[in-house]
Amino acid sequence: MRIVFMGTPGYAVPTLRALVEAGHDIAAVYTRADAASGRGSELRPSEVKAAALELDLPVLTPPTLRDAAAQEQLRALQPQAIVVAAYGMLLPQEVLDIPPLGTFNAHASLLPRWRGAAPIQRAILEGDDEAGVCTMKVVLELDAGDYITAGSVPVGSKTTDELTDELAAIAARGMVEALAAVQDGTDEWQGQDASLVTYAAKISKDETLLAPSLSAAACMRRIQASNHRAPARCTVCGKQVQVVAARLADDSLAPGQVALQKKRIALGCADGALELVLVKPQGKKEMPVQGWINGLRNAEPVWGEV
Repeated sequence: MRIVFMGTPGYAVPTLRALVEAGHDIAAVYTRADAASGRGSELRPSEVKAAALELDLPVLTPPTLRDAAAQEQLRALQPQAIVVAAYGMLLPQEVLDIPPLGTFNAHASLLPRWRGAAPIQRAILEGDDEAGVCTMKVVLELDAGDYITAGSVPVGSKTTDELTDELAAIAARGMVEALAAVQDGTDEWQGQDASLVTYAAKISKDETLLAPSLSAAACMRRIQASNHRAPARCTVCGKQVQVVAARLADDSLAPGQVALQKKRIALGCADGALELVLVKPQGKKEMPVQGWINGLRNAEPVWGEV
């Protein structure tokens, strides 16, 4: 099948590779333009662009697909299908009308739960037992299309990055299966129950703040759901810190109290306690909490919001 692939972050890379391994003809890879990152604000390619270049595939980075020139360029590629995985750009109807077999998306949720931009993080923050992925038809309404394959994994104590990696592998397999069914005419699609729809808006920085007024379990979910754009953070013994990893603790502490021991730090929450495991102090690299303890010993043993 002749396919145009559209994706940007690492989540999309396994699907791109799986399509190539399955023998599909990738006419072009669409991704977002190189973006500045790091201390020097150096322009870096998306993870999908890096993978596409490694696979010797043509790469296109149009700023929009809403203008006629971009649409004509896409039409000239004559794709039978378009495959989307976290592209980060809405597709107008003019684009959806181009491929005769349709446009298909590897969406990282168990639809109709968590349509939108941040389904994995929302699943963690809301305490969902499972996170999942569906292969769905792309329609003009956001993530409202029918789906054909679905897979899930337990959330447990996994971070956003860990769940993303697991779901990316499931998404890749599901997309290959879905396209095979479309190609041989055995595809059977399931509609979404509109009464069960929830929306996964992007995570704001405030939503990953840690506070003694929250339960230990709620703080844990915020740490699990955090990433470099919205890190989990708080102030401990007067010092601001990002919390990279933690675990629930048995310490009996009042909300806002800090238990500072030789090799561990526990924080009292509204309900229960949290033991810090990995931290990133201001201006420093990520480190085990043991390497941070000495600088806290003479400070008042309390913690709170940033």
